[in-house]
Amino acid sequence: MDKYKPEDVLSSFSFSIPIQVRFSDIDGYMHVNNGVYFNYFEHARAEFLFRVCEWDIFTTGTVVANINIDFRIPIHADDKPEAFVRCTKIGNTSFVLEQVLMGKSKSGEDKIFAQSSTTMVFVDMKTMRPVQVPKDYAAKLLGESSKEA
Repeated sequence: MDKYKPEDVLSSFSFSIPIQVRFSDIDGYMHVNNGVYFNYFEHARAEFLFRVCEWDIFTTGTVVANINIDFRIPIHADDKPEAFVRCTKIGNTSFVLEQVLMGKSKSGEDKIFAQSSTTMVFVDMKTMRPVQVPKDYAAKLLGESSKEA
């Protein structure tokens, strides 16, 4: 996984959503608990798939096969993170999403809080068995990626 700089993220990711840091996300160290990052990334992935691919969850589902997170700096209650998402690879039954949590710190600086690489597998919702990447979804994922190149 590449180690991004803020300018790299802004120039190579065309999809992002704001993340609200909730009081319940903060742990005893006064920053967002590391487990909550998984929720932030999950929310961003779902929004990406619904908005970019117009996902029909009732016919074709996805499951997480692998997720890797690099924690860079803590997110605090007064930070303003955004989740950036893009597809970097499409295989036979799977695809890889790169995600970055980046935003303004209390001082107004752009900071990268964490980044993730997630392998997703397409599954038939009736059998929960892997299925080939649907062509229409692949085209939309590739179309989104080509905007960023």
